[in-house]
Amino acid sequence: MTATGGLVDVVIPTIGRESLGALLRALDASRGPLPERVIVVDDRRDAPAPLALPSLPRGGERLEVLRSGGGGPAAARNVGWRAASAPWVAFLDDDTVPSPAWLDDLVDDLATLPRQVAASQGRIVVPLPSGRRATDWERNVHGLESATWATADMAYRRTALAAVGGFDERFRHAYREDADLALRVRRRGWQIERGRRHVVHPVRPAGRMVSVRLQRGNADDVLMRALHGAGWRAAAHVPRGRRRRHAAISAAAVLVLLGAATRRRSLAAGAALAWLGGTAELAWARIAPGPRTADEVGTMLITSALLPLAATAHWARGVLRLRTTLGDTRHAPQPLPWHPRAVLFDRDGTLVHDVPYNGEPSRVLPMPGAREAVDRLRRAGVRVGVVSNQSGVGRGLLSASQVDAVNRHLDALLGPFDDWRICPHAAGDGCDCRKPQPGMVLEAARALDVAPSQCVVVGDIGADVAAGAAAGGGGVLVPTEATLDVELRGTAVARNLGEAVDLLLGDGA
Repeated sequence: MTATGGLVDVVIPTIGRESLGALLRALDASRGPLPERVIVVDDRRDAPAPLALPSLPRGGERLEVLRSGGGGPAAARNVGWRAASAPWVAFLDDDTVPSPAWLDDLVDDLATLPRQVAASQGRIVVPLPSGRRATDWERNVHGLESATWATADMAYRRTALAAVGGFDERFRHAYREDADLALRVRRRGWQIERGRRHVVHPVRPAGRMVSVRLQRGNADDVLMRALHGAGWRAAAHVPRGRRRRHAAISAAAVLVLLGAATRRRSLAAGAALAWLGGTAELAWARIAPGPRTADEVGTMLITSALLPLAATAHWARGVLRLRTTLGDTRHAPQPLPWHPRAVLFDRDGTLVHDVPYNGEPSRVLPMPGAREAVDRLRRAGVRVGVVSNQSGVGRGLLSASQVDAVNRHLDALLGPFDDWRICPHAAGDGCDCRKPQPGMVLEAARALDVAPSQCVVVGDIGADVAAGAAAGGGGVLVPTEATLDVELRGTAVARNLGEAVDLLLGDGA
């Protein structure tokens, strides 16, 4: 079989579960053209040994393993799609099994989608046991069949992922990171469609306390509300949970202890009745639809007593960490104005090859595709400018006239640009124009008669995109050897200037 003609790469984050081997074997045996690359992202922290991968008859040479260092599924998926090269990236969870026709169906799902569709969701089939009712855990996993935008089988345009900064790594668990991404993508005007392909998601074994451990997701619900407002559940098609009931039951438990400690028997007795009633109602709601075996009933009774306290504690933890979480911009996607009115380019390392403290026009060498990229913006009616730190002037390493001569030569090669802004100050001068300060961006916006929020800075280091964000606009990072790994997180990333313009104009494949 041939590859998918460059259409799609597959990304699989994993924590080393044995089910990964079954997934890879099923993917390799699936009918249809193989993906260009199958990128397995090992998210184990301090893994003692390499992943054990099966031998694949068809696609072994397309399989590669990357490491994400235990940052969680959102971080692992970011590592995967940023390493991908195909226009589409299909995400699979490591405990799914693609159908025998999954590859053929994937190509059919993606090949004819219009540009306004950013993602295609596959169907998830969760087999339940025959001959008996499903347990509470089995019903929980079965809920994936009706989940919206679950990344257990989800394909995204890579340009859409880049435009919104990918997955928000503040979601550390596999819980709400997929809904958050989908809401941000849809807010940009893109659509998400359902495809015909499907994967099987078996119910893996879980311990007796699994339902209590899952309550950590309440902390992520706090973050979802902060990011997307009080109506986030309706927007993400997430049913209303039992948090308020859990809080009331937990309050009753606290009052029992308080009443006992203060010897207020009536308070303790009343609170105990409220706690018992709430716990009994929760236990029966979980026992009634299940198999009602002795083991299941015992598990439901024990966990129903603990579950409200765990849910409330995790919700409170989410509230307490909210200020820190929202202030952590290292892993948060930054807003990118769609169809900006002005694009401001960094000079050295972005428009031209970086020659430190260059004062010689003859040494100016434009980056590949620079003229084409800038001309595409001009044809689209977008104003273009340059914002460049030139600390060599302040440090006495070259003169302002030399900088002007280089700029005039670049203007002749790639221009004319609508505006030029140069910061001649050294790093310690304390000016407000040197990037990452927003001064040059604000001045350029005034000169071009556009709002700062309608400006995007394109550059090769974090200071460039930070200047755009500080001015209220956006940024696109085009990495070079000077780019730090940490700067790749939380912002839109393009491999070259042409792809950066694709993101800005919405012209990606």
